[in-house]
Order: sequence, then structure tokens, then C-alpha cells
Amino acid sequence: MPLQNHLTELERKHRALEREIQDALNSPSMDDMRLAELKRKKLQLKDEIARLRSSDTAVH
Repeated sequence: MPLQNHLTELERKHRALEREIQDALNSPSMDDMRLAELKRKKLQLKDEIARLRSSDTAVH
């Protein structure tokens, strides 16, 4: 998969997790462990996106 397509997919997943986190925060029955897991996944995606962008600019 070309790098730009991969980045686009990661950004899509990141936005989806952000929406899921916001929905969870608005839900009174949200499990704190589930919320922490969503935030952890979102941070991992953010880190991977940043890593790929920096490696892409280093190549050019």
C-alpha cells in the first residue's frame, strides 16, 4: 500500500476513534477501562502517523 494511502487510512481511523471517545464521554454508562483503551489506541495511531510522516519527509 502506498504511504499516502496508508496515512489516509490511519487518519480515518484516528477520526473514528475521536468520535467514539466523544460519544463515550457523553454516555453515563461508559466503562473507564474502555475509555482508557480507546484513548490508548488513538494515541498509538497519532504516534504512527507522526512517525510515518517524519520518515516520508526524511526520504525526500
